[in-house]
Amino acid sequence: MDLGFTDAQLAFRDEVRAFLASSLTERLRQGAALTSGVFAEPDIAREWQAILDARGWLVYHWPQAAGGPGWSPLQRWIFEKECALAGAPALPGMGLKLVGPVLYTFASEDQKAHYLPRLRSAEHVWAQGFSEPGSGSDLASLRTRASREGDEYIVSGHKIWTTQAQFANQIFALVRTDPTVKPQKGISFLLIDMASPGISVQPILSASGDHELNEVFFDEVRVPVANRVGEEGQGWPIAKFLLENERGGSSFGPQLMADLARLRDASGPWTGEIAERGKRLRLEAEALEMTELRTLIEIEAGGATSLRSLTTKLVASEIRQGIDLLAVDAFGMAGLQLPTERPFYETQAPSAFGSPQAQIAAARYLNSRSWSIFGGTSEIQLTIIAKAALGL
Repeated sequence: MDLGFTDAQLAFRDEVRAFLASSLTERLRQGAALTSGVFAEPDIAREWQAILDARGWLVYHWPQAAGGPGWSPLQRWIFEKECALAGAPALPGMGLKLVGPVLYTFASEDQKAHYLPRLRSAEHVWAQGFSEPGSGSDLASLRTRASREGDEYIVSGHKIWTTQAQFANQIFALVRTDPTVKPQKGISFLLIDMASPGISVQPILSASGDHELNEVFFDEVRVPVANRVGEEGQGWPIAKFLLENERGGSSFGPQLMADLARLRDASGPWTGEIAERGKRLRLEAEALEMTELRTLIEIEAGGATSLRSLTTKLVASEIRQGIDLLAVDAFGMAGLQLPTERPFYETQAPSAFGSPQAQIAAARYLNSRSWSIFGGTSEIQLTIIAKAALGL
């Protein structure tokens, strides 16, 4: 297989590089580099989102009919790689990557007209209301109820591990609208205004000190039936569609290699065990990148998605955790700092012992423990691989 780029693809890469060189400010680079969690702080994310939207590249992974630029899978990969190399902030995925595709695929025309422009402008900031206490990997067992009264649903229940709900003004949620049928058949997909009476948010602080997660409580919250996406009882297939976007389609390899290179530059020369671990992680990240690239080239040529794509999230989680553990060890005593203040950049930053990169090492290590949990636990991923790829 020829893994080389065409002249047109190289020209596109150069266009992306030129854009990043002129538009990605040092403030945005620093904010991204000194973020301990998966998601950028809201001020950094919104600023970068506005820049990309003005260029027409914000929803680069959306089809042209939905307002995207119409890029091929390989173009999207090139863009993500160049963003990783340039140190761009992560975009808010709950809206752009998860609910956005649900809306342009399943929503009514009125819903699309209302929600999609507000998503792109960041007027709407989204959270995902899926997991519940006792309903994580077994999502079909969820118990949040939505009882219909005329043109409204009355929603009561409890969602957990709700990422960045403290910043969100909208939440998309799976709710049980019919408890009498098979669990998967009785679930519907609702769009809920977080300002609705009866909604409360409680923070969950991670071991790293980051506040990314929350509990969200619904106490007889009134939601218009017009805010249901799809038909009543169609929530399960919509959720499966959404989870496929969450678990795949990202360019993990380039981001991991870029982070590893930045760690090496920040922590000084590596020798002995540290150097050997760094080399091994680099080879693993390169192999992952080639796996992603081979799969995309096959898709570009009209082939079906390879079963090897099922492994990318699992492998990426292991490499991510390996890099963050390496950082703690490479920075030595300076890598054991764990301040509770956030963010780590600009005037709000806590005082650092050594470099700012050393200051965030322990927080990143603890935060990345969640990589083998979110988006499908590693155990779930292994089960999917065993069934789909190995026939077990």
